[in-house]
Amino acid sequence: MIKETELIKVKIGNQKVGTLILSNNNLCLFEYDREFVSAGFSISPFYLPLKSGVFTAKRDPFNGLFGIFNDSLPDGWGSLLINRYLKSKNINPADLSVLHRLSLVGNSGMGALEFEPNTTLKTAQEITDLNQIANEIEIIFKEEKESSCLEQLVQQAGSSGGARPKVFVNVNNESWIVKFRSSTDPMNMGEIEYHYSLVAKKCKIEMPETTLFENKYYGVKRFDRFAAKKILTHSASGLLYASHRFPSLDYTELIKATLALTKNMEEALKVFRLMVFNVLTGNKDDHAKNFSFLYRKGNWEFAPAYDLVPSNGFNGNHSTTISGSGNPTKEQIFNVAQNCGLPQKNVNIIFEEVFIASKEIHKVKL
Repeated sequence: MIKETELIKVKIGNQKVGTLILSNNNLCLFEYDREFVSAGFSISPFYLPLKSGVFTAKRDPFNGLFGIFNDSLPDGWGSLLINRYLKSKNINPADLSVLHRLSLVGNSGMGALEFEPNTTLKTAQEITDLNQIANEIEIIFKEEKESSCLEQLVQQAGSSGGARPKVFVNVNNESWIVKFRSSTDPMNMGEIEYHYSLVAKKCKIEMPETTLFENKYYGVKRFDRFAAKKILTHSASGLLYASHRFPSLDYTELIKATLALTKNMEEALKVFRLMVFNVLTGNKDDHAKNFSFLYRKGNWEFAPAYDLVPSNGFNGNHSTTISGSGNPTKEQIFNVAQNCGLPQKNVNIIFEEVFIASKEIHKVKL
């Protein structure tokens, strides 16, 4: 199943973006395709500007891979499934290079990037019974026996990240992500996240459509798909080379990066609004991979919010700090806005709107 992969072609649809290879010291080298340089755009403006020549990735924090391509790799739950599957085929996951893993992603990853050769796992009909999926997930967590649906779960998990189990499903010809509770989550985890999404919308935070399947499984419509078209997606982690495994980012940096990338104050104010929501509602798992950007119609924009749930973060602190603090005061919240040059009038309105609407968070039992 796994063949030696020495070269990866990066594509968006039928258009070749460039080529990836590994150097002798296991650092990735990337070069844009000549035609893409002439008519394309930078897929990662801060580290891969659109120009001819070979780029060399840094060793950290993505193990010698560029941030934009690391965004395509599964993490957490998705990585666990892939590794379980490889072991079931007597393949040591540690033997796979990052190029192998991109080949396994193929055309099934988040966002618009696709990779050739494509060795994505293709199995029989996907599982549509959410209760069956939940049962199989429990089997995988318990490790008492092998799941009989491991291949289907690998396929439906795609390149998903995060610790909580999730699958991609089609509902009325639209692509959704359905999330399931982990072994440490409360029984009503789906209800909690759904409630958070509704309150976030009342706080005027842009979010995709959400629902509660069968009154217990949280579902969110994919924002990297629109009318069957794939949308290039770039996490703040990959964009800024900020690890999501430990605190490596401050909201001041995130807002300034948003301004530099989007050239749009409204997009920066979206980040400020989300920061206020996260602080006031206790979502401390606000690490660098839980913020993303989309490239649409020739412009970058801040992606709709996701993964909004109560959490302890890093040792009880916000994973993304607020003016240097993991547990900020109101003054530190406003310091972020001042240091980023956000309009004071807008900042005051946003804080008041979120402060009032977010009080509804406490109506759900945790």
